Amino acid sequence: MPDTDHRSNPWPLLIAACAILAIALGIRHSFGIYLAPMSHDNGWGREVFAFAIALQNLVWGAAQPFAGRIADRYGAGRAVALGSVFYVAGLVGMATISSASGFILVSGLLLGIGLAGASFAVVFGAVGRVVAAEKRSMALGIAGAVGSFGQFVMLPLGQSVMEAFGWSMALLLLALLAAAMLPLSLGVSEKDTTPPAGTEMSAADALREAARHSGFWLLSLGFFVCGFQVVFIGTHLPAFLVDQGLSGGTGAAVLALVGLFNVVGSFLAGMLGARMRKGWLLSAIYVGRAIAIALFVFLPITTASAWAFGIAMGFFWLSTVPVTNAMVAGIFGVRNMSMLTGIVFFCHQIGAFLGGWLGGYVYDRLGSYDLVWLIAIVLSVAAALLNLPVKEELVARLRPA
Repeated sequence: MPDTDHRSNPWPLLIAACAILAIALGIRHSFGIYLAPMSHDNGWGREVFAFAIALQNLVWGAAQPFAGRIADRYGAGRAVALGSVFYVAGLVGMATISSASGFILVSGLLLGIGLAGASFAVVFGAVGRVVAAEKRSMALGIAGAVGSFGQFVMLPLGQSVMEAFGWSMALLLLALLAAAMLPLSLGVSEKDTTPPAGTEMSAADALREAARHSGFWLLSLGFFVCGFQVVFIGTHLPAFLVDQGLSGGTGAAVLALVGLFNVVGSFLAGMLGARMRKGWLLSAIYVGRAIAIALFVFLPITTASAWAFGIAMGFFWLSTVPVTNAMVAGIFGVRNMSMLTGIVFFCHQIGAFLGGWLGGYVYDRLGSYDLVWLIAIVLSVAAALLNLPVKEELVARLRPA
């Protein structure tokens, strides 16, 4: 059984989880502001940086089920501690290595593994195991909201340090901040994650149940779209706005607005997820994204319209995450939650790889991002349709007799 102290008072664990997500995701979502200056100073095309971020997301996704299994079996604290070490090493390498191949290696491999250990699936799994089922969606929404606030803080911080001391110093400062996740991992440690006999499935049984559950795969396909959109926008929006004649600081400000308003969006998603059918809520979020993107790219782009886009996208940015994680727990239980959400997240990261890389590939060949924006709109509509039929019903073997 999970740590009974955490069950009786989950707030210390929830606070530590929020702080870890704020650091890990805040740093990760600030990478877009470094694309243009690093590419210029190192003599790269945009595809080098874009491919490194795309590889990072793919490695993150591939490592996530394994990091989730470590968390499910040995406790989230150990997974976060290990991920923190990789995260810091990756940021230091990103700041100091100037060759394209070396940059791709450290940014893709080390940071990808680090994020797998210190982000959603692992941290949400710990939260899900200590919070009652009826409060789970809300608790995950709170954790996601605070994680988004990290994005709001990190972007202007990184932009200010970069303008004053250069991008290398900004990344080294972020590495120092990421090191704080190591002591924070103690706050999400779990003494024993073994449930009482007969109350949960084994890992093998959970994998078999998921493999033949249509809702699991529909959630995964919908999450693919989320990854495509989030990483394309987070990586390429600052450079896209510069191409439209706006300042480099505008991109950082818009992504900061995304983070700030996703605090509200994630909290609302968690609250609504406890009150309405989660599949319908996910569909509504993807429809909202499609409308926001279409209005942004088809209307004249100004500083005001860019800010409005940041606010609108903020409400939908990571609001899919607590709802999706809560649905996996509601269908398959919490014992293997980190592993199963890790598999769903892998699909998210395949989309993230394509969104990050395709943006740079299309831009270097066509000189614009127009095609990728259109793909993002079409995929959003597809994701809305995919999530409509998904129901949060506990699988048969976990239902009371």
